[in-house]
Amino acid sequence: MNDAQASQDPLRALITRWRQDPRGTFQSWFLWEERLKNFRSIRRGLQVVVAEIDSGRFGNVYKGSSLETVVGSIAEQRQIFKGADHAFLWKPKLRIPDIYESTENQRAFGHFLQTCACCDGEQQVVAAIRQLDAQRIKGLGPAAANLLYFLHPVLVPPFNTAIVNGYNSVTGSKVKLGRWIDFLAMREGILTLNARYRDLLSNDLGAIGGFLFDIGAGRYVAPPRDGDDASLARWETDLARVREESVAQAKALQKAREGDTTHTEVQGWLRDLGSALGFEVWVAANDRGRAYEAGTLADGCRTELPAQFAASPAADTVRLIDVLWLDRASGRAEAAFEVEHTTSIYSGIVRMLDLALGFDSGNHAAGAYFLVAPDDREDEVRAQLARPAFSRVRDLALSYLPYSALRQHREAIARFGSGLKAVRAVAKPLS
Repeated sequence: MNDAQASQDPLRALITRWRQDPRGTFQSWFLWEERLKNFRSIRRGLQVVVAEIDSGRFGNVYKGSSLETVVGSIAEQRQIFKGADHAFLWKPKLRIPDIYESTENQRAFGHFLQTCACCDGEQQVVAAIRQLDAQRIKGLGPAAANLLYFLHPVLVPPFNTAIVNGYNSVTGSKVKLGRWIDFLAMREGILTLNARYRDLLSNDLGAIGGFLFDIGAGRYVAPPRDGDDASLARWETDLARVREESVAQAKALQKAREGDTTHTEVQGWLRDLGSALGFEVWVAANDRGRAYEAGTLADGCRTELPAQFAASPAADTVRLIDVLWLDRASGRAEAAFEVEHTTSIYSGIVRMLDLALGFDSGNHAAGAYFLVAPDDREDEVRAQLARPAFSRVRDLALSYLPYSALRQHREAIARFGSGLKAVRAVAKPLS
């Protein structure tokens, strides 16, 4: 975009620059494929929270609870949600947030989550927020909107201090933290901004949320609102400086992408090993087009899931499991693999549970489940499985398959092995 166009609409110029920035949230988070994969697991985690509150099993401790599990997964969503769990950590001196000691408040919180999970309209979501606000639950403010974002990304923007600061800088508003009424006002303003620049943003409010986050975090300076030429010139100079810095910072992004490459490589190993052992192979729907060797990950794999999976309520989750080995005759899943290179172990476990529990009959659940991860993540895997929220995992034939074992033995297994016996032999049981 040239200087004349920038002068006509500096905010459009800034959004355009932000989209191109390899270290901005658009490139590093919004377009990150794992972001979409985590929506389903976070939604399922919130269902567990609601069910435990409704049945009286939630308890009065945040540490180790189902809420800690799901909020921790949100907090791992790269920089924009870093610290999302702070609002839910129990602060004993202040007795907040008061959803652990007060059963009434806890049930109001559960009702709020249940209502928002079941509704599909803007008016219902806003009404649920207003009803929760009316409860005046001490310490439970708009940070809870981060939970709603994963339920309704086109209706509720993410929320944190940087996003509020960014919004105030762009619009000249004075939105305050900690008040639902301010959040709802900011939400209306964000929807208006998003509509104006929809061609550069998205229906998913995570995009504009990320843009405001980068401004509020100091990566960009909001364009001047007074139209003064000198102020605009200073702002354009600052924008050019950020552009130059982005070239150097692209190297850091490349390093992060190397993690995705390793993830793809391991999926490729599993794809080829499954084929060599006589299975049909399914690769996660959102990974099928990834480049691998001379082609893509989808080469030689099924293009559609067997009918029994496609008809399941868990079909959306099953489609995102990294690799499935399927019996050629029956279509039954003989083995399911979740590759957890750097991402949350939590989301992979939830997808395994959806596969195992998403059928009226166990006939089509997988025969074996494997979490495939770097050798140094074994302790993290076991720590996650020890959480009470994952008690059902103990019923699965779940194993940890370290990278080193797969790397070292896959060729021998492909040449001399049959079925799952050799794979089980090099994996470590977790159940």
